[in-house]
Amino acid sequence: MAQEISISVIKRLPRYYRFLENLKDNGIVRISSKELAERMGLTASQIRHDFNCFGGFGQQGYGYNVPELYTKIGKILCVDAGVKTILIGAGNLGKAVASKIFTRQSGFKLVGIFDKNEAISGKIIQGIPVRHTNYLENFCIDNQPVCAVICIPSNDMKELTDMLCRLGIRSFWNFSNFDIAMAHPEVLVENVHLTDSLMTLSFLTSSSKEELEKISSAE
Repeated sequence: MAQEISISVIKRLPRYYRFLENLKDNGIVRISSKELAERMGLTASQIRHDFNCFGGFGQQGYGYNVPELYTKIGKILCVDAGVKTILIGAGNLGKAVASKIFTRQSGFKLVGIFDKNEAISGKIIQGIPVRHTNYLENFCIDNQPVCAVICIPSNDMKELTDMLCRLGIRSFWNFSNFDIAMAHPEVLVENVHLTDSLMTLSFLTSSSKEELEKISSAE
């Protein structure tokens, strides 16, 4: 892609993909940028700008072919890439992530699950046996995963991430509070801080209508 694409555009692509999937599943074959904008709470010019970053997909006077656009955005997002991924932490959160997220196309293929709890070792999650973390290094050497999902507390993260980066992990989906990007600026990190999100919602829920309007107008 010749032109620079902002991270905000990239972060909107999964939302477009999700909305288009819903439209496709409901039998809608054609949609204009105006109609799509109304459904998504965006502007038609914003949608056209975002799609033009990737060459543009619509036809003048016709709009967008929904199944075709859905497929093209899926290709941009590399949903079929099957990037080898390991998950560290097979507790409640880890099981939920493995069971709900990796059951559909996401661009990643879960190939290994690890936990230091002996009682969990050997259990099967989504057809994958949970291995003790003692086997993590050898597994990575043999299977060469490039992404790790972290679903454990921050206590042991420094040593763990040092080892994973040394073993070739290039990206992290991080559910812990450990700042992987600070320790390893060379890797890609997508942080998911559930409590941060909940506290933000708590603040907004407790704010008055006038306060919310001020927040919105300041964006």
